[in-house]
Amino acid sequence: MRRADEPSAETRAAGLRVAIVASDYHREIHDRLLAGARAAFGQAGGASEDLRVVVVDGVYDLPAPVAEAIEQGADAVVTLGCVVRGETRHDRHIVDAVFGTLAQMAATRRVPVAVGILTVETLKQARQRAGGEKGDAGAFAMRAALRSALALRDMRKDGGR
Repeated sequence: MRRADEPSAETRAAGLRVAIVASDYHREIHDRLLAGARAAFGQAGGASEDLRVVVVDGVYDLPAPVAEAIEQGADAVVTLGCVVRGETRHDRHIVDAVFGTLAQMAATRRVPVAVGILTVETLKQARQRAGGEKGDAGAFAMRAALRSALALRDMRKDGGR
């Protein structure tokens, strides 16, 4: 996998409708991830009216708004959040359920659902990955969503050739 701060093939957001569905349970991390995703959308030429941001409490709350964004015609959805490992396995149950649901939605609805959800041991690790020295997971997720949406658009134009 490409590091979050490495450039990928050119991504163009112009004409793409993108939804960001973000958990603000860890507010500082949420703010950093959201800033990175918004900046990447703007840098790719996205128009502000084509970007919708929906904020929910926790990562477990992401799937329903993601499904609604797809239903309303989003070309791609970016999910953002942070799950910090606790004393129990609660974090694994949440992450496994949510990631599986998001992957299934993307595959069955054929709409990219990019995962910018950090799964970390500590908030320090999250800070490093949310615009810190280890990259910008929000920006990376946005670029991945845009690139996938453009690939699908091209495939549909070409009839799969």
